[in-house]
Amino acid sequence: MSKNRGVVYIGDGKVEVRDIDDPKFQAPDGRKIEHAVILRVITTNICGSDQHMVRGRTTADPGLVLGHEITGEVIEKGADVEQLQIGDIVSVPFNVACGRCRTCREGDTGVCLTVNPARAGGAYGYVDMGGWIGGQSRYVMVPYADFNLLKFPDRDRAMERIRDLTMLSDILPTGFHGAIKAGVGVGSVVYVAGAGPVGLAAAASARILGAAVVMVGDFNAERLAHARKVGFEPVDLNGSDRLGDLIAAITGTPEVDGAIDAVGFEARGHSGGEQPAVVLNQMMEITRAAGQIGIPGLYVTEDPGATDKAAKQGSLSLRFGLGWAKAQSLHTGQTPVLRYNRQLMQAILHGRLPIADIVNAKVIPLEDAAQGYADFDRGVAEKFVLDPNGDLADAA
Repeated sequence: MSKNRGVVYIGDGKVEVRDIDDPKFQAPDGRKIEHAVILRVITTNICGSDQHMVRGRTTADPGLVLGHEITGEVIEKGADVEQLQIGDIVSVPFNVACGRCRTCREGDTGVCLTVNPARAGGAYGYVDMGGWIGGQSRYVMVPYADFNLLKFPDRDRAMERIRDLTMLSDILPTGFHGAIKAGVGVGSVVYVAGAGPVGLAAAASARILGAAVVMVGDFNAERLAHARKVGFEPVDLNGSDRLGDLIAAITGTPEVDGAIDAVGFEARGHSGGEQPAVVLNQMMEITRAAGQIGIPGLYVTEDPGATDKAAKQGSLSLRFGLGWAKAQSLHTGQTPVLRYNRQLMQAILHGRLPIADIVNAKVIPLEDAAQGYADFDRGVAEKFVLDPNGDLADAA
């Protein structure tokens, strides 16, 4: 293993690529562990969730090594790792999960009970998620490897589709989870809030699940144009503050069967200012009686950058009575990636789900990560994939 480099959060709006420690078989509390592997990172992506931290919208401390979307090659393994071999290429679910606690055994790996002393659920390179070091780096340690890692069945075939397979670590299962929890099936009429990468992944998931109409709403003209290009119905939110009217112009009715919130707590309204509950309230307005709402968009317990005092503590002004009166189902929380990633891998490998093109993946060197963060923050219609060790550049 040569010198490690990683993307480090250094303060509001700023990241740098710096020399960082080589990974060790060690838990955040200092315990030596043998159920882990060390990966040479092949791809690692910039995520909208990372942007919340970089914008100063969480309690993240400077010095945090970022990155929870990781695909890599096993180069070392602990004595307790039995199912993986050196040289295997694997996808890393962003959830850190032990595989042993009650929630993991029930498939709810997004809220593992043992990997984070502060709350249920752990993740790599993220505030309040257990202290696990992030993977926007050349090398990273992954614990509970036999349980967590998805091995790709064929190395050469995996490298041919690596731009697609890199999305299995987070945004594709997250979008798929949102679509499942929105009750999407054959013939569904679906609205997705947000034309960023997660929103497009949710739209792609709705389509593969059989939706008849998939609409994607946003204020960003570039992202809406890309959504149209890849086959979805764009909803330009600049046109009206009555979302039902915009939907009716496409489908003939102001209601949908299911809705997916891929925006989260930094949502904005027509006034231009932040309205953190606006999307959730819109979802309840447009979703039919007894319909379902999937909420893969991130909401936080503390938002120091919020303009509203209540929102600083994660309290939002919801029209919950409307959702109750319509007997709607709302599902929130981190996606349990392991529940979906193997099936989605097969869809990718067999040409059913060209997710890299759908989210407009752009590969850049690790050293260009700061520019990638800046461009993503401007709202470009691209998903940035970092190439820490030059594997994709060499292949190209």
